[in-house]
Amino acid sequence: MSTWRDDPNAIPPWNERPKCHCGFRTWLQVWTDPLPQGKKGCRFFKCPDIDDDFKACTFMQWIDTRPLGRVSLKEEQERRVRQQQIRLKGKEDELKRRRAELGQREAALKIQEEQFQAREAQFKREADEQKNRYKEPAQSSTTDERNKKGKFLRFTQ
Repeated sequence: MSTWRDDPNAIPPWNERPKCHCGFRTWLQVWTDPLPQGKKGCRFFKCPDIDDDFKACTFMQWIDTRPLGRVSLKEEQERRVRQQQIRLKGKEDELKRRRAELGQREAALKIQEEQFQAREAQFKREADEQKNRYKEPAQSSTTDERNKKGKFLRFTQ
């Protein structure tokens, strides 16, 4: 018959849990930090830290000397490959999103450039029209003077 100490999924009965220095029955927890090395996944008893004067109790008692349910090297490699694939998929999705965003920005810039060129052409037309308005009377008077001089020269010859 297996006991709760042998079964990683079993929870010991309340009355079998040790008492901490505070006098409380301890909680069962699983170590999740990578340090100390080799303890990740090990079960331990810990004080519930529920005393009224807020003093921290440091009671801790290991149940397992090594993690239960260790995975094989092949399973660990497969897990790492899956994690890398998930990260790669996330990076691909981010790249797609950025490319779409870049395409939208390029389209907006193209529209702005076309609008700028249209305004520039409009300003050029208006400037040319303004020049022509001021040139026409001046050109006609100089042309008339040339014609008069030319006629005068013809008669005097």
